[in-house]
Amino acid sequence: MLERDGSHLFGDDHRAFREMVRKFIVREFEPRLTEFEEAGVVARDFWLKAGEAGLLCPTMPAEYGGIGLDFTFNAILNEEFTYAMMSDSVTLQSDITMPYVMRYASEELKQRWLPRMLSGETIGAIAMTEPGAGSDLQGVRTSARQDGDEFVINGSKTYITNGQNADIILTVCKTNPDLGAKGTSLILVEADRPGFERGRNLDKVGQWMADTSELYFNDVRVPASNVIGEVNRGFIYLVSDLPQERLSISITAQAAAQRAFDEAVAFTRDRTAFGRKVIDFQNTRFTLADIKSKLQVGWAHLDWAIARHVAGELTADEAAASKYWHTEMQWEACDAALQLHGGAGYMNEYPIARIWRDARVRRIYGGTSEIMRDLVGRSL
Repeated sequence: MLERDGSHLFGDDHRAFREMVRKFIVREFEPRLTEFEEAGVVARDFWLKAGEAGLLCPTMPAEYGGIGLDFTFNAILNEEFTYAMMSDSVTLQSDITMPYVMRYASEELKQRWLPRMLSGETIGAIAMTEPGAGSDLQGVRTSARQDGDEFVINGSKTYITNGQNADIILTVCKTNPDLGAKGTSLILVEADRPGFERGRNLDKVGQWMADTSELYFNDVRVPASNVIGEVNRGFIYLVSDLPQERLSISITAQAAAQRAFDEAVAFTRDRTAFGRKVIDFQNTRFTLADIKSKLQVGWAHLDWAIARHVAGELTADEAAASKYWHTEMQWEACDAALQLHGGAGYMNEYPIARIWRDARVRRIYGGTSEIMRDLVGRSL
């Protein structure tokens, strides 16, 4: 079990919320983990149950049906869901897609979609990445041409989380190619619009239960009122909200690293080699001591970063540094933990195998480690 009682961030309300999340996970997620992995998608009825339990979008204001909590409650959801080995598809709704609607959309769009995102009736995706544009959002080629009071969208997206489940897709489009990044807009596309098509659910190395998909837009017409915020301001919105996305990934990376460590400790305490418990070998203890020390530093850093974010003070380069450090540390911890399992670590029946394969992508999505280092370097 994840131990966070020593954190100065969390009070009695947080502890009660965490306990509620844990009970929900035991009841609704753990018995279905293999089902979701084999299906390649988290079932929609699970989303509805999460919404009913109050585990979606905790920061949503009361006027849209929410309870207006701060990001510390999102952090608890990230920690507990990830420690339980859930993919990032559900927390994406709370941390990324819903906040774009809440912060920038018109009141009409907020009233229409926010209550449904809160309940789990509507699942959101954000479509940034394209076959030729990943971390470099300025390279987006999907176009949105204005035609009267509508926009006509053409293009394709790939590696989109919640791509199969999504009812609404926040789509990054070029509305004025001559302006480069400044000609980018964020447009809400309903999945039932003519011309919108889902491609295949992509076959990934890890995060099997996340429905990561290709999306196609062929003369998709949406009303101009579906623009999130202002036309040609999309890049500004994306850059402004990336710190929360990268902090969210930092939290999931840390929680997954903690689970990997805990699995390694339990396994090496139980397994014997040459007549001794594996944990009694100096190499094992030194390896585990190294991971434990980095986990200790990581949790302290996350408390600092979360507190700064809640106060509105976390900078873009601080978030980039956090994402870089925690995801690299996660990979190091998961790989070492798998090694300590020996051959068993390569067997899918052991949790460490799932934790290890799910870890790899966090050094890529949300901005690669190389991009994170460049962002930090630019701030010097």
